[in-house]
Amino acid sequence: MNTRITESTRLSGDIAVWFFILAEVTVFAIFFFSYCSMYYLKTDLFVAGQQALHPIAGLINTIALISSSYAVAIAVVFAKQQRNSGARLAILVAVLLSMIYVTTKLWEYNILISDGYRLSTNTFFMFYFFITGFHFMHVLLGMFILVLVYRNLASPEFLPNNLNTVESAASYWHMVDLVWVILFPLLYVI
Repeated sequence: MNTRITESTRLSGDIAVWFFILAEVTVFAIFFFSYCSMYYLKTDLFVAGQQALHPIAGLINTIALISSSYAVAIAVVFAKQQRNSGARLAILVAVLLSMIYVTTKLWEYNILISDGYRLSTNTFFMFYFFITGFHFMHVLLGMFILVLVYRNLASPEFLPNNLNTVESAASYWHMVDLVWVILFPLLYVI
């Protein structure tokens, strides 16, 4: 029996980051379960609240985050090939795409607040602002991490010893993207 770990079976990134991701996904799962439970109990209220949202903004955010995750995946491929400049460019593209998310989400918050919707408006908007706000903070943290990786990739000595750092940042960023891929249909579509 071969017990050797190959590159294809190795967990990408640091195990501590994976524990953090597991904890974060668990928190979001609790939010999703709570949202769905309240949706079942107050369906009319939730459907009416969804009508006030801007599904095009949600779609723009979905495309921006999926595209940024693709760019991060490309950065990991370049990092594994020891191509700092390619990895750095891909990370920059990911950060720029995530700025589309931030700008669009802030615009949407501004419109909703201008229309009189707040965290205290009703149960739907309490969930909407709380869950999307919590996700927004994760996007900002992810962007900060990606900017640090981008800065570190400027050093030619960075990659040979720090592929794990790039993979950890990518793993976190993909978690942020995955959460949004669940949030978009849950809040805007279903």
